[in-house]
Amino acid sequence: MYLKKIFLVLALLIPGLAWAQFQGTERPAGDSTLVLSLEDAIRIALSENTSVKVADMEIRRQKYAHKGTYAALFPQVNGSGSYQRTIKKQVMYMGGGDDSGSGSGSSGGMFDSILAPIEWYLNQLIAQAPGPILPYVPEPTPEQDNSGGIAVGRLNTWSAGISASMPLVNAQLWKSISISADQVELAVEKARESRLSTVTSVKQAYYAVLLAKEAFEVYKQVYENAVENFRQTEKKYNVQKASELDLTRAKSNVAAAVPNVYNAESSILLALWQLKAVMGLDLEREIDVKGSLEDYAQTMFRDMNEGEYADLDRNTTLRQLDMQARQLAKTVRMQQYAYIPTLSLSFTYSFNAMTDNFKFSEYHWTPYSFVGLSLSIPIFSGGQRLYTIKQTRVQADELVLQRENTERQLRIGIHQNLQSMETAMRTYDAAKDAVGTAQKAYNITAASYQLGKSTLTDLSNTELTLTQTRLQAAQAVYNFVVAKASLEQTLGYDFTEK
Repeated sequence: MYLKKIFLVLALLIPGLAWAQFQGTERPAGDSTLVLSLEDAIRIALSENTSVKVADMEIRRQKYAHKGTYAALFPQVNGSGSYQRTIKKQVMYMGGGDDSGSGSGSSGGMFDSILAPIEWYLNQLIAQAPGPILPYVPEPTPEQDNSGGIAVGRLNTWSAGISASMPLVNAQLWKSISISADQVELAVEKARESRLSTVTSVKQAYYAVLLAKEAFEVYKQVYENAVENFRQTEKKYNVQKASELDLTRAKSNVAAAVPNVYNAESSILLALWQLKAVMGLDLEREIDVKGSLEDYAQTMFRDMNEGEYADLDRNTTLRQLDMQARQLAKTVRMQQYAYIPTLSLSFTYSFNAMTDNFKFSEYHWTPYSFVGLSLSIPIFSGGQRLYTIKQTRVQADELVLQRENTERQLRIGIHQNLQSMETAMRTYDAAKDAVGTAQKAYNITAASYQLGKSTLTDLSNTELTLTQTRLQAAQAVYNFVVAKASLEQTLGYDFTEK
């Protein structure tokens, strides 16, 4: 008898403690659990979810890349400096040379024939000039090597300067700037896709928590009924109106109900962890959700007109494919512009110094500068430009086929979602009627069992039917809201801007 009482107390306390964990109205005053509505969960996810943050960073990256393309339109200015040490000076030869390459044979005769008249004229002037004649001191001449050549240049060569260039006519560059702007637009649409996916994931995780809670409530009710039936059977057994077999069955029903309660509790915890993960919250943070699936059942019943959901203008996948098609069209045009000549402007200003020592204060720096135009006319590239254009056009044709197939798959998905919603509505309608009937049957059987007109087996059968119908009703609502969330993502609806 004492063992029976201990068993009954444990069976009553343990599931009761588990149930109290998920009752928001019964939380202690110092509880820091964050209780969320669906709107709260979506708002937090759109600011904390990792994929959303990455998508926003990608938008900023593409904007920086777009601004970077404009830099090519401005002058590109660069400074330069160099030093060169000559190891062996270059040798220059004047005139022709003999077969040996010495350069000492015929060069003298050529210069003699040129300088002979000049020398005769200078001698005549010197003979007629009065007074003493100053000796002639020749200017330093470049050193000569043994072969008769003249070594030119200095040992040290220094140079420093600045150069600038900018395109004046470059059609390919102008078109590439337009394409980079489309890349920013595509990044924005991809970020929108990430937000739509995040909203759908949050909804599905939120609904999963509500379904787990509904299952927990059903199994808790089954447990409480089993405990009450055990009490009634025990009373009958004590007055010898029930057999020991009935008492054992009642005790077994209580024991069998406890694992279902714990499994349902575990399902709630796992669903809450999944919700925290998609929201981007710390997994150790305690949260709970508001409402129940029955709140969403009130909006289930409406006429489902498939034509109402035929508009795919807001579908993010098709939008991205259309943007990619426009980019490919511009890319073809940009590649065609490769046949157009380009014109660029350049400017250079530099200083040069050539010495044989390192006395920087005595260096003589010589400035050098120029400004010019450069015209590049494409003539022949072996067909590279032509084949590049053909390759891009084939890629554009592939994208057209891909878009047609994607739209076909999306419309199939819309039809499936609508069918799932229609089936869920009908299932819920039938299950609600079945729940009412099963509850009435259970109440009648329970009263009849207390009067001894029904067996414990009859009571267990009616309770099983009640449990199944309640779970079917909850599952029908869950299937409806999940299909609706998927449909809204496909159509691009229910998107909340940050």
